[in-house]
Amino acid sequence: RPPPAHPGFDLSPIACAPQSPTRPQPSRIDTMAAPRPHENPFAAELMATAKAIATPGKGILAADESSGTIGKRFAQINVENVQENRRAYREMLFTTEGLGNFISGCILFEETLFDVARDGNTKLVDLLTKQGIIPGIKVDKGVQPLPGTAGETVTQGIDDLGKRCAKYYEAGARFAKWRAVLNINDSSGATPSPLSIKQNAETLARYASICQANGLVPIVEPEVLMDGTHSIETAQLITEKVIAACYKELSDHNVMLEGTLLKPNMVRNGEAAPADKKATPAQIAAATVQCLQRTVPPAVPGITFLSGGMSEEEATVVLNEMNKIEGPKPWALTFSYGRALQQSCLKVWQGKTENEAGAKKELIVRAKANGMASKGMYGGEAAGGAAAAASTFVANYSY
Repeated sequence: RPPPAHPGFDLSPIACAPQSPTRPQPSRIDTMAAPRPHENPFAAELMATAKAIATPGKGILAADESSGTIGKRFAQINVENVQENRRAYREMLFTTEGLGNFISGCILFEETLFDVARDGNTKLVDLLTKQGIIPGIKVDKGVQPLPGTAGETVTQGIDDLGKRCAKYYEAGARFAKWRAVLNINDSSGATPSPLSIKQNAETLARYASICQANGLVPIVEPEVLMDGTHSIETAQLITEKVIAACYKELSDHNVMLEGTLLKPNMVRNGEAAPADKKATPAQIAAATVQCLQRTVPPAVPGITFLSGGMSEEEATVVLNEMNKIEGPKPWALTFSYGRALQQSCLKVWQGKTENEAGAKKELIVRAKANGMASKGMYGGEAAGGAAAAASTFVANYSY
């Protein structure tokens, strides 16, 4: 009686017969000649950079707001959106004493990467490296409508990315960020559409591959927006699909995961969800960690969360709850916050030189709080910040 068939294996007598000792034939994988991660001349540097950014007790300051977005922030404090004010604000952030104790990396907008300080000579990136903070760069060019969908988008900027990455590396950047945006517009699972998930995952993987080829650690940011009325259960289901799709594409693009970081949304209900669907910080933390356990390979050194419109205090508390959860967490769970690090600081600053000391105090208090939260040791010490409890939510947020 013949043995049962096994898919993928030839059990015929000829195939199973002993073979004469002939020269080994290359396998199908060998003949594909695909570039492998270990062949990247930047491999060791990429791994070291990613590991340094994911240092326990530290996270990322996201100061990569475009000129238009920072203008909206300045409008709230009646500060004119001109280059000198943008430079003054970023210089104030970067010269905060002790910032490097809690911030391992800082994402910059292109203008800031090449800008100089008030003295007309010192590069702003040198202010960061002086504190041991690794400079990074936002490299995407924003979203555009994805044809064939109901208002979904895909991120642009691939065409000249290689040349730009080489230029940014030369200027001192050592990691990069690319944001993909996905929406949940229903509770049936129809959105984000399979096309939107596929296109954004492919683009993130292509971006990551190009970054690594040019020495930059890619932060992979597939953000599922918190706009909507959906429940936390729906958010978890969709976020798992999106992140899983990203790692499939990263594998297909031969991206070295040890030289990458993930910047996902926290899993939570929609901002407009009814009161009975509002999740607690502990519930958000549990759903987020479970989502990551199901989708993120242990080779990834760190997960640097975006705040997604939460208040400064809520973003810190949820991060703290995640790090208190027992169980397998093979990656560092830390932060990559923009609004949730800067809101109180900006409110105190008001564009005035005489307010810089107070603004820096707000920044260091919040940075320390998040550093403690990344170790599960935050006890509410920063809850009294100037704008700690104020929501940072902006519908359909872009920067």
